[in-house]
Amino acid sequence: MSSIDHWRSDPVQFIETVLHDPETGKPFKLLPAERDFLAHAFKLDASGRLLYPEQCYAAPKKSGKTAFAALHMLATVLLFGGRFAEGYCIANDLEQAASRVFQAAKRIVEASPLLKREAKITADRILFPAFHGAMISAVACDYTGAAGANPVISCFDELWGFVSENSRRLWDEMIPPPTRKIACRLTVTYAGFSGESVLLEELNRRGLAQPEVGPCLHAGDGILLAWHHDPIAPWQTEAWPRCAGLCAPINS
Repeated sequence: MSSIDHWRSDPVQFIETVLHDPETGKPFKLLPAERDFLAHAFKLDASGRLLYPEQCYAAPKKSGKTAFAALHMLATVLLFGGRFAEGYCIANDLEQAASRVFQAAKRIVEASPLLKREAKITADRILFPAFHGAMISAVACDYTGAAGANPVISCFDELWGFVSENSRRLWDEMIPPPTRKIACRLTVTYAGFSGESVLLEELNRRGLAQPEVGPCLHAGDGILLAWHHDPIAPWQTEAWPRCAGLCAPINS
């Protein structure tokens, strides 16, 4: 626990030291685009609150977005959550059950020696008693079940799939609470189709209106938006865009 203060000053080091890739059994190595995003994700204002409580990371299919969301969630909950931190992985209208981000977080915890011995894992919850009672939970797309939540981070995976009135109410319910200085709502997604998700289109327009602070990265007015048009991962070869499509602006 004495290492938390050190890792809090450098969340990337925490991810690349403590968190292990389930497929290799070795610590993660973040992509440049992921590092750029995290360099801004935990910035604080003068009062100690997150500068960007609304965060969105969009990239083409098979860019590693789900794993990145799980890494972001684990770092946020364990390093910045404080006592009884709550993290929620929210399934979209098409998934109906535990989200892919929650499944990814479970596998990362099970593959990471330091966390595995500290965690208690059930079908829909990961508990960390040694980290001040922190918890990560899976939530179905049902706003009534999310009422009363006090999240340090809530993650919406593939926002293009949040299309119902119920999912809109869930989005509103999981707004970062004002009682927590460090709290965010994280969206990881690819673009989907114009007219498919009003939520995603609103987020896209708001983010792209902010100043560009890095390649395909915008920040300002409480929002951090990464919107990548081209492949960002080494496994996405020249042939990949032809078969997978790119994360173009929604209104293109």
